[in-house]
Amino acid sequence: MRFQPDLTTRVGGWLFRRRTWLPAPVALAILTLRIGQAPPSAALAAAGVAITLAGEALRLWGVHHIGVISRTRSDRLGPLVAGGPFGFVRNPLYAGNIALWIGFAVTARLVWLAPVIFVLLGAEYHAIVRWEEDLLGSRLGEAYRDYWSRVPRWFPARKGRKDREGSAVSAPSAAFAWRETLFSERGTLIAIAVGYLLLWTKARF
Repeated sequence: MRFQPDLTTRVGGWLFRRRTWLPAPVALAILTLRIGQAPPSAALAAAGVAITLAGEALRLWGVHHIGVISRTRSDRLGPLVAGGPFGFVRNPLYAGNIALWIGFAVTARLVWLAPVIFVLLGAEYHAIVRWEEDLLGSRLGEAYRDYWSRVPRWFPARKGRKDREGSAVSAPSAAFAWRETLFSERGTLIAIAVGYLLLWTKARF
């Protein structure tokens, strides 16, 4: 595995420190745009809520295994985590974020915006991940390279999880208590509740 500080990696480092605000333009678009809205539909609203909840469930599962280190804005590293969703893909928290915002767009009946969000946030998180991989590879060395070779970046491999395990690196890590998990994730949970309240308000005016 080779890590090269190319333009994407450098941009990823800049975005990493500002990643909390990356979805701000997406949120603004969802809350203000009415162009191209689909007709009101209970099925569409239910689908949007389901996608949002699936994204948050993935995040909760990930935070349950990685803990508060997921909130850091510095290049401080915790231990290598390979348990839970990190045994299937290397970046479940970012994947969960993308699902969250796609769910909001579908709930807002802005179906056309969903693929735009997928491409926009996908590109931004891809750059961040490239930077993180460079950092992890340089600091954790062979341990991370082994994990990198076993677990896909974004999409689970066809082979089962048991086939990917087989080394100490890939052994399941100890999970945090759910109370700690919910406390760490409280900001996102509050943001989801506020987001749906604002969408409800938008639908009334």
